Amino acid sequence: MGEFVRTEVDGAVATIRIDDPPWNVLARPVSLELAEAARRVAIDEAIRSVVVWGGERTFASGADIKAMVAYGPEDAAPDVGALEGACRELEAIAKPVIAAVTGFALGGGCEVAISCDLRFADREAKLGVPEIRLGIIPGSGGTQRLPRLIGLGRARDLVLSGRWVGAEEALAIGLVDRVVASGDVYAAALQAAHGYASGPTRAYAAAKRALAASDLPLAEGLEREREVFLPLFATRDQEEGMQAFLDKRDPEFEGR
Repeated sequence: MGEFVRTEVDGAVATIRIDDPPWNVLARPVSLELAEAARRVAIDEAIRSVVVWGGERTFASGADIKAMVAYGPEDAAPDVGALEGACRELEAIAKPVIAAVTGFALGGGCEVAISCDLRFADREAKLGVPEIRLGIIPGSGGTQRLPRLIGLGRARDLVLSGRWVGAEEALAIGLVDRVVASGDVYAAALQAAHGYASGPTRAYAAAKRALAASDLPLAEGLEREREVFLPLFATRDQEEGMQAFLDKRDPEFEGR
């Protein structure tokens, strides 16, 4: 339990809650606590899926501009490095991770959201990377993850214009995966996370590693896929899943 980031556990689902109201500004201490929370849920074998949430008002509204206005390059490096580290830690969690986006997910907040596997957005949510309007660019993965997620052309549009998109446009371009009625996004993300938590945890981890290689040359990606595919045949979940198929019943996965 940190000062700005809390972790709450419901069965096998952990919620990483960014909790620095009213705007969840991603100042360096917040980013460092977010990274630590991600590391902790990653190594906790009792946790089998994760929700990242900023509360009812906003997901996260980006960097601390008041602090950064007088920064030089050396001053900015620790802040951007802390947020990039948090995004890397979230992306590295070998379990399904869902961002439950309410209010604003702008700048660093959007970078945090796209570091998750899936994004559920409140109907009133706004997402974007408006850094260009500040005379800078996204610096914690936005220029790299956005093109992989929504394509280079759409990423160029968002990065170069700095415009925000609403939930429906975000869904249309692939920036979010589901739009939920106002006030229901966390409940929807939690329900989905519980579904994943009852699934084959090691297969999810293998799938994430294989999918992460999709930007490699095809031969290398196919090699990575085979590397993570074969060990699954030494897991209890593989045996249970296939036997359940033969028995014409639902599998009961243990996450092992």
